[in-house]
Amino acid sequence: MLITIEGVYRNGQIELAETPTDLSAGTRVLVTFLAPGPVDLEQRGIDKAQAAELRARLAPFADDWDSPEMAVYDDYEANRRELEAG
Repeated sequence: MLITIEGVYRNGQIELAETPTDLSAGTRVLVTFLAPGPVDLEQRGIDKAQAAELRARLAPFADDWDSPEMAVYDDYEANRRELEAG
């Protein structure tokens, strides 16, 4: 069984975008580091029309997403863990 979850490498740790379910402790993983840059949508099965539709559907959120107040979510998982460790 293969499960793919996006994450970020930061300060020697991998921060996952979501918590995997139905995995036991000690489950083996492979980590692949991606080069920074644009995502190849065609390689992921998204054509130009689908990409345009997705951009149009997400456009209403752009102003909120790009606002300075949203910077608090840039390191959400790390900040949440810090607060929980208190």
